[in-house]
Amino acid sequence: MDIVLYCLAIVIAAVITGLLGYFMVPFLHKIKFGQTIREVGPSWHKNKQGTPTMGGIMFIIGSSVAAVICIAFLWLNGGAETQLMLVKVMAGALMAVGFGIVGFLDDYISIKKHRNLGLTEIQKLILQFIIVGAYLLSVALAGGTTETVIPFLGSVDLGFFYYILAAVFIVGMVNAVNFTDGIDGLNTSVTLVVALVFSVIAMLLNRVGLSLYAAAIVGAMIGFLFWNANPAKVFMGDTGSLFLGGAVCALAFGVNMPILLILIGIIYIVEILSVVLQVTYFKISHGKRIFKMAPIHHHFEMCGWNENKICFVFSGVTLLAGIIGVILAVFGC
Repeated sequence: MDIVLYCLAIVIAAVITGLLGYFMVPFLHKIKFGQTIREVGPSWHKNKQGTPTMGGIMFIIGSSVAAVICIAFLWLNGGAETQLMLVKVMAGALMAVGFGIVGFLDDYISIKKHRNLGLTEIQKLILQFIIVGAYLLSVALAGGTTETVIPFLGSVDLGFFYYILAAVFIVGMVNAVNFTDGIDGLNTSVTLVVALVFSVIAMLLNRVGLSLYAAAIVGAMIGFLFWNANPAKVFMGDTGSLFLGGAVCALAFGVNMPILLILIGIIYIVEILSVVLQVTYFKISHGKRIFKMAPIHHHFEMCGWNENKICFVFSGVTLLAGIIGVILAVFGC
């Protein structure tokens, strides 16, 4: 039954997300919600100017509906989920939607002002920390502990520092996922693999509800790739990328092994580190650069890689890291 529900979550999310594109893409065109391309970006990205953005709404709806249907069916039929696990899944899903709302505000403001920047960095960080605080509080009130599992070391109690580290980790990772969105299909394909890996881990650890939520994300990414693969007919925008950041964090904390996200989400980490290194080196060297352009996917573009090749290689690296992550999660506990 669990496998059937798992497949159903993928199919429902993929179908809803894919079908929504037939309505959302023309609608976004009609109301002129097109992407503003950065002046400092690759010159050939100028032909993407005006491509509808905020397409993340499609997979937020698709994944949420699929997850609610399948998890509700599991619960109504006596699924062996504890109250704490249900809260982790529900609170995690709501956290992801909360981040999506922040992204929506950012996209909406940037579109209305006809520029690439919406909310200020301070505004986004304040909203993000509020959302994370609500998530951590809800899990704590449901009986969550300050322990986290580190493969081969076992359960480690971080005490009060758990909440500080968790908040910083989640906000940092959410923004790392946001940096991964920059070329057609990249964030979608990478996150598809990340969600697939966590769905396997959750299933092997008997976290059925969490595996269903992960499966819904997988299906939603499949449905969105139909519209987002190169050449993209719609972009996810910050609406989608921030939601995905929240979703993968919810999955990592749901299996109580957030440290695994550093490995499985290695592409996210490399993307944000490339920006940090580029900016830091630029300042201390008075104008010199490490990469031809950051985030690092633009560096590979400048080296002559096409967008499909970058998506394939980055997703492949994610898959290899994910396989190691599954091994660590299952045999390291």
